Amino acid sequence: MDDDYYYPRAASTFEQNYRCYPVSFIEKPHLEKGDKVIMPPSALDRLAYLQIDYPMLFELSNPSAGKITHCGVLEFVADEGIIYLPYWMMENMLLQEGDIVNVKNSSLSKGTYVKLQPHTKDFLDVSNPKAILETTLRSYSCLTTGDTIMVAYNNKKFYIDIVETKPSAAISIIETDCEVDFAPPLDYKEPEKPAKSAALSNKKAPEVEEEPAQKIPKFNPFTGSGRRLDGKLPTQPDAPVSAPLLKQQEPEAAPSTSKSRQHAGKLVFGSNASQSSNGTPKVSPKEKESNVEPSQKAEEPKFKAFTGKKYSLKG
Repeated sequence: MDDDYYYPRAASTFEQNYRCYPVSFIEKPHLEKGDKVIMPPSALDRLAYLQIDYPMLFELSNPSAGKITHCGVLEFVADEGIIYLPYWMMENMLLQEGDIVNVKNSSLSKGTYVKLQPHTKDFLDVSNPKAILETTLRSYSCLTTGDTIMVAYNNKKFYIDIVETKPSAAISIIETDCEVDFAPPLDYKEPEKPAKSAALSNKKAPEVEEEPAQKIPKFNPFTGSGRRLDGKLPTQPDAPVSAPLLKQQEPEAAPSTSKSRQHAGKLVFGSNASQSSNGTPKVSPKEKESNVEPSQKAEEPKFKAFTGKKYSLKG
């Protein structure tokens, strides 16, 4: 009885080797959008005899490369000894046309979580990528960690890696609510840190502040050369004088004007008396003669009314 008890359990496992070819060989390219395979009719007879439960899921392995994945079955119409696989599945398992692949039935638990990672950022730019992914995964029976699936949308092919699955490394996604999470795309680059941009702005700021100071001269009021009203050369050299210096020199100029007033009702500009009192340098003889002539003219007697000798009428 022991042999009868264990024999059915040993015989309940389906395992067979087939030569693999892509589904495009049987003019069914739509199978590229899923994980369904085409098996020979003998496989269906064997599965029915072993009473394998639906949905039928299989483990595919490439012993030479050590690659393993999982799939479902769509039809049993292939030639004997041949199995047709989606081309993306053959790429994941490093299989070439006509290579041997081992097929074994498998029972997978229903998935609760899957983490996906697109190869490019273009997939995230698609409007509502989760809805597109949900529609695509309806053609899949199971997912295996480490596989790369293909999502076709708008005449483009997007490849997505299966990064993580729960509760096991291979899960069934038939009639189950599965949480989907996205990892950053493989070609995603993090933006530059703001600290670098701030440091660059701090370095450029002094240059911008220094330029106006170099180009725009400061305003200095009351600058220029001095001129005397009497036509003589100035006694002091010309120098730019700022407004505060003029205010400080104003009190010193007051006594010189008072000394220059020698007679009431008469103004003398640049007289010798004022120059000697202020300690100005000596003047040449020619300049003295030119200075004496206007002073002599100024000292000529003016006309005085009712002046002259007195005469008496008596004689």
